[in-house]
Amino acid sequence: MDELDLLKKDWQKQESAYPKLTYNELYKMILQKSSSIVKWIFIISILEFIFWLFMAIGLKASGINKDYEGLQSDTGFIILSIISYAILAYFFYRFYMNYKTINTTDNAKTLMENILKTRRTVKQYVGFNLAVLVIGVAYMMPYALNHDESTRALIETAQANGDIFKYYLGVALVTLIALVIAIGILLLFYWLIYGLLLRSLNRNYKELKKLEV
Repeated sequence: MDELDLLKKDWQKQESAYPKLTYNELYKMILQKSSSIVKWIFIISILEFIFWLFMAIGLKASGINKDYEGLQSDTGFIILSIISYAILAYFFYRFYMNYKTINTTDNAKTLMENILKTRRTVKQYVGFNLAVLVIGVAYMMPYALNHDESTRALIETAQANGDIFKYYLGVALVTLIALVIAIGILLLFYWLIYGLLLRSLNRNYKELKKLEV
């Protein structure tokens, strides 16, 4: 039980040695905690974007992804990238506005509604990132099969041996397994970071419901 729970219990029963707090004082404490949580959600989302951006720059500088350099001039890839960045910008804006809105909320009912909105925004953000991963892999695989020299050599060998179906099936299975592992790692990351913040936010929501009783 944290400090807020103790003070809330004391406010309801008024039987302990803690200073008696009014409804408004307890509400302000919950508001401050909620505002801090939503601010961290916004900050972490920005830091996450910066991390992946530096990862992409580092891979390009190292030459590891040189086989995919032509993909950057592909029209479809450019359109997908623009859409992805636009949606990311929208989520950053929503996280910031959620913080500003909660920070200036003046009643418990509205604060509860804003907490629920923030939780929905985070879940949509996580879903979007996972969707981008799946779509990106689905778009890049055909490109790799058609443009990577070592891959084309393997395809030609498979065709010559009459094993082209087995080859594509193997590629599909390996890609699927890698994708599942990547999604699992991302979900673990989001559970550890955003999940903990959302659970704290959910506790605040429950405290507000008790205040409203």
